[in-house]
Amino acid sequence: MEELDRETPALRVHPLFAGMDDGALRNALETLKAESTEYHRGAVVHAPGTPMERFGLVLSGMVQVCVDDIEGNRMIMAEVLPGVSFGESLCFLRTKDSPVYAFAAEDSRLLWLSADALLSEPENRACSDLQRRFTAALAAKNLSMNNRIQVLSKLSLREKLTAWFTELAAAQGSDTVRLPMNREDTAAWIGANRSALSRELARMKKEGLIDYRRETIKLFIHNE
Repeated sequence: MEELDRETPALRVHPLFAGMDDGALRNALETLKAESTEYHRGAVVHAPGTPMERFGLVLSGMVQVCVDDIEGNRMIMAEVLPGVSFGESLCFLRTKDSPVYAFAAEDSRLLWLSADALLSEPENRACSDLQRRFTAALAAKNLSMNNRIQVLSKLSLREKLTAWFTELAAAQGSDTVRLPMNREDTAAWIGANRSALSRELARMKKEGLIDYRRETIKLFIHNE
């Protein structure tokens, strides 16, 4: 694959390729029929209702994976950063008609990978290793999605926000957390409209549970 050196940092952190030397990495990319594509901000990288024939790995930029609810409101399923992939399950299951879509949230470069070699009998030890790595990556993503389910399963917006802020505080090791997205995207991620989100944040601030400035949240929840 051309320009391997420039793209290696994002590849190296992905479970499919972590720990591989340059030769093994090149062979893996060839087996997976890797092809890189650049997208401008706002460009659709996967349209709803179309089969996910390849899964994507973000080399630079960011991709948002979304689904619309029954009222047509956008819900962000994931924000995919460099070194992270998306669409693996849809690709593996060969889903033909999926409501999930994805677009470039900023100028992005993606590496598209075919799962064909991962769905057949391994031809050699290297292919078998790729299958094992792919299975491990899917398992890790399922565990990550469980955290999302724990947030969305809460009944009230305040409970969802509290659960999410607590999760972020644990991950960032501080009671002052930086939200990974802006207010509009936060509302889409948590399944609320922006006005309702702003009102609830204001109420939580007034009650002394949090303080905030833009995407920075100071938590006082643990000190109740």
